[in-house]
Amino acid sequence: MKSLKIDFCRTRRGPRWVSPLLLAIAVAFAGDVAYSGLQTMREVRATEVALAKLDPRSFRPARTVSPEEVAQARETIARLSTPWDQLFQALESAASEKVALLTVEPDPKAGTVVISGDSKDYLAALTYVLNLSRADALSDVHLARHETKGEGRPAVQFSVSAAWKGRKS
Repeated sequence: MKSLKIDFCRTRRGPRWVSPLLLAIAVAFAGDVAYSGLQTMREVRATEVALAKLDPRSFRPARTVSPEEVAQARETIARLSTPWDQLFQALESAASEKVALLTVEPDPKAGTVVISGDSKDYLAALTYVLNLSRADALSDVHLARHETKGEGRPAVQFSVSAAWKGRKS
């Protein structure tokens, strides 16, 4: 095996032209950045002067908005600001193997929700209502209606009405 000779004290220097070239490139780059910055500041000042000369009363809205559009926009905002996570967490916490949810009909404006479902028996429906009433997000939970379907193994269709506690008005 051949021995390695490692020189920890470098005595040979690199080419002399590298340092001045790097310095020239850095100076050219700094000059370009400074020139671009000054040009941008001039454009900003010119735009500010032009905006200051404009009369704000000369602007008219692009179009008028109908009351129906305003009502739809407010309804959309109300739906988006509704605490849906709290409702879904309440539904998931009350879930049971004996109950299948069919519909969830929220009314964000009134802050109520109607939940319809099927259960294997009447006791399972009442247990589901009790579990929903224990959820923090819902209050005034009550069984709105129930109906027994089928002969041999009767199933119960039910509807539960509840109010949202944490809804945003």
